Amino acid sequence: MSTIAKSNFMKLPIYIVTLLTIATFNSALVQAQNTVNTTPSTAPSGVLSVQEISRLAQESDAKKDYLNAAKYYRQLSELDAKNVNHPYNAACAYALATKTDLAFSWLERAIKAGYVDIAHLKKDTDLDSLHLDARWPDLLVQLELRIKRDASLYNSEVWKIAYADQFTEDQRVAGLSKLWSEVKFGFVFTDTLKDLDWDAVYIRYLPKVRAATNTLQYYRILMEMTALLKDGHSRVIPPKDLLESHFAQTLLKTAMIENRVIITEVNDETLRQQGLLVGMEIVSVNALPVKQYAQEQLMPLISASTKQDMDRRIYGSQFLMGALDEAIQLGTIDEQGKKNNFTIFRVNNATRAKAGAAKPVAAFEWRMLEGQIAYVALNSFGNDTAAREYLAAFPEIAKAKSIIFDLRKNGGGNGGVGYRILSTLSPKNFEVSASSTREYKPTLRAWGQAEGVFNFDSRPVSADQAHQFTGKVVVLSAAQTYSAAEDFLVAFDTMKRGMIIGEPSGGSTGQPLVINLPGEGMATIVSKNDSYPNGKAFVGVGVQPHRLVMPTVSDFRSGKDKVLQAAIEEVRK
Repeated sequence: MSTIAKSNFMKLPIYIVTLLTIATFNSALVQAQNTVNTTPSTAPSGVLSVQEISRLAQESDAKKDYLNAAKYYRQLSELDAKNVNHPYNAACAYALATKTDLAFSWLERAIKAGYVDIAHLKKDTDLDSLHLDARWPDLLVQLELRIKRDASLYNSEVWKIAYADQFTEDQRVAGLSKLWSEVKFGFVFTDTLKDLDWDAVYIRYLPKVRAATNTLQYYRILMEMTALLKDGHSRVIPPKDLLESHFAQTLLKTAMIENRVIITEVNDETLRQQGLLVGMEIVSVNALPVKQYAQEQLMPLISASTKQDMDRRIYGSQFLMGALDEAIQLGTIDEQGKKNNFTIFRVNNATRAKAGAAKPVAAFEWRMLEGQIAYVALNSFGNDTAAREYLAAFPEIAKAKSIIFDLRKNGGGNGGVGYRILSTLSPKNFEVSASSTREYKPTLRAWGQAEGVFNFDSRPVSADQAHQFTGKVVVLSAAQTYSAAEDFLVAFDTMKRGMIIGEPSGGSTGQPLVINLPGEGMATIVSKNDSYPNGKAFVGVGVQPHRLVMPTVSDFRSGKDKVLQAAIEEVRK
């Protein structure tokens, strides 16, 4: 069956997923995190509300009382005609009840209402009983035709322009125009567009695009233009043909610590033998002071919502990114103050993976610390692994006196994963991020009226009464805590369940529109604004910790985790 969710993760071609992971274009495709309902939550006396009917439908599903579930989904469809999931769920319930004719009838209604998720429909096991029916292939054809027709409005086949080292001037201008128009009508932060004078930006970049001498230069121009939005979820991603050749990385990892660029990993034995070691400070790149290099060579192309997110990118995840065949001269200072110079090279993704530089971090890890403190690392909400493994380990975790949740490496994913974990921390239902989007109505514009704002009705998330932890809880955050992980912080903060310790989060989330650009490039444009339930902003600011603890260079070099130690001290009080 299907649900309405701010899922904060979208499936992408594998080369894009690789880029998002390696270059921390990660978390780019965010939606939002909590269940969203766009219908009124109240009802006249004696009439069941949407929430009550939804609860009855889900309870009937759980009891395998599918005919009753179908009845409730039909009621939801009548109350909320714009929600395509209700007729779809009614069809699923009828299919499970072996009412084949009714199942097909409600699937057709869902498609006519706008249901287009053909990938989900094909793999939904609720509909398995329909696959051998002669109507099934016809229904798939009907849906595919609907998808193709709908795509012609915003994502027509004409945008499937094959990659070339140089596009025609018409193709370059068309791509710029599409990006400009999608931002103008889809980017949620309209004050930013007004401050930039987005039409003037288009006019300013038009001659640059016309003068671009190759596709690399063209995409760098589009990236620079999108970076003006200063939003971490709005960006241009170049075609795969350019990624490895001109957006390659080295076998080093770095981070900004105490305003210094420190090497945190060296995944090349040859470099280690030459004396390039973890803990060294990088002071220059290609004879430029390191900050001048980062700000001149990297910053103009990088989209970020906050200073801490920009610093994380230009001095961390995207530091030294560039042409594959280019030698890089690094000037370093070691712990004793000795200066040295090294020549390093960028490598392709396969080499980075083989060397361990692109090794994925486990979504969930936990261990029991001294004093019965459960340390739980939630490193990704990209799929349901973190919640699934947390609940599987819950009987052991629950034996602890306190829990420290570490989200410092969590770049986001699906916020619902985090909410499943939070639901074990209080027997009360809890509020989650408030969400809004633009409400553009052309006729009202013609009448001279201002554009409106549509506020989603964000329902509280239910507590998991079967799994409850009552001890102390602390959450660790950092600039890399991003997107869906920030919605976890917002909900936790609102619950008043414990302290957030560490650094401010990245300060970016929201539902992106994904558009195609020439040569199989793409762009994401944030279309939804999330905030605290009371309207307090965290996008563009970051979720602020209750206790600010900043790592130091000396702590890193000695292997001391100052933030974790502060959390341990807190739960022992």
